Amino acid sequence: MSMDKDPFDPDVDLWNECSERSADQDTPPRSVADVLKSTPAVETENKAFLERRNQTFNSDDPGATMVRALESAALHSIFKTDVNRRKFIKGVGATTAAAAIAQFLPFESLQAMAQDAMKNIEKKDLKIGFVPITCATPIIAGHALGFYNKYGLNVDIIKTAGWAVARDKCMNGEYDASHLLAPMPVAMSMGLGSASQDWRMVTNVNTNGQAIVLANKHKDKQDPKSWKGFKFGVPFEYSMHNLLLRLYVAEHGIDPDQDIQIRVIPPPEMVANLRAENVDGYLAPDPFCQRAVYDGVGFIHKLTKELWDQHPCCCFAISQKFIDENPNTFIVLLTAILDATYEAEKADQRVRFAESMAPRNYLNQPSAVLRQILTGIYPDGLGNIKKIPDRISFMPYPTQSMGTWILSQLRRWDYIKSDVDYKAISDEVFMSAETEKRMKAMAELNADLQWKDIPEVKYPVYDVYGKSYDPSKIQDYITSFDITRVT
Repeated sequence: MSMDKDPFDPDVDLWNECSERSADQDTPPRSVADVLKSTPAVETENKAFLERRNQTFNSDDPGATMVRALESAALHSIFKTDVNRRKFIKGVGATTAAAAIAQFLPFESLQAMAQDAMKNIEKKDLKIGFVPITCATPIIAGHALGFYNKYGLNVDIIKTAGWAVARDKCMNGEYDASHLLAPMPVAMSMGLGSASQDWRMVTNVNTNGQAIVLANKHKDKQDPKSWKGFKFGVPFEYSMHNLLLRLYVAEHGIDPDQDIQIRVIPPPEMVANLRAENVDGYLAPDPFCQRAVYDGVGFIHKLTKELWDQHPCCCFAISQKFIDENPNTFIVLLTAILDATYEAEKADQRVRFAESMAPRNYLNQPSAVLRQILTGIYPDGLGNIKKIPDRISFMPYPTQSMGTWILSQLRRWDYIKSDVDYKAISDEVFMSAETEKRMKAMAELNADLQWKDIPEVKYPVYDVYGKSYDPSKIQDYITSFDITRVT
């Protein structure tokens, strides 16, 4: 959706639709026609509103961008397609259409809200770090496709080589916010692997989106029990990649600390290390799983969604200090990230998002590889073409169960040296309540926006690789495994 187009202009393609909806949506809803019965009076009564609207639309104030976005979302909830919108506006005229629709859509309230938000942003120029992987799609495409500008923010996203560098730049104050691995805000807040600094896991920027890749020479070793002596790469110690790899091999009787080697390798170096035979495989984020297939050096053994469907992977993180000092900026930035995340989850937006991230300043990857990942139609390196639409998903809600599971596994493998209050730490670091509030507020403004991942309970129970994870029994879960560092 272009932010510089007037939603009441019948000659623009507002929503960039690849195809229109079904025939039963070819006419506007009855409610619009009913309002038009009193169109002359409506137009007269709203003359002042229309003048104010036109002044706002033609303004250079950043708030005008949000106004256009909110108007567009409201019109989309009514008309569903550009065909319907254009047909209606051409039939009655833009002025009449705006006046008529204003009778039952709170355009003036939307304008006031947008303008107030823009006036109260404490910090509009922001630096956000990202590691060049598809997990960061909402953050990267948010920049490429104008989602930050839409909300009056001037964001510079900064490519970062690896997670240790990202952590250090966050803690040094070089980044206002950052793409991080889901366990990292927990580790940073607890002082695991670094000094302690309060960072918050605000949203998932992706769920799923990882895979176990093996070198082509191991095509005859699909059973993990045959992996003793293997060397594996993971992108960081405090990562879902490390925790899921440990879970997977341990469930097959392989001790991850004794039977195999696990090395930390920055994601952009994964394929080169596989090609050079420095590792036998890795559990890593895309695009480097699919890139191994594309380059003919590896194959996809298993997607991590097969271990835990819709598991957290990467997150949008921000320090508590920034939130305290810039509360309005935080809300606007969170809204922009959620907006981009919601759009990225749509099947009809996947190609658009993939292609927006291909250039050198973003992922610097062939667009064909990115399309394979985001659409879920891909070769696996074993002669198969897979069709798995949710190979990577964008479900932003950070549940408390995700937080406590991460803590349970950090304890299991002795990254956390003693028992802690898992729920209290998760409540502090994972911002479920604030994110849910913002998600619901966005849905109130746009009837078409329906979040699929807000749970009915605070601590949902998950199936993680065939074993139930019940957050009410964390200690029992930690000690239930045959291979663990906790006795």
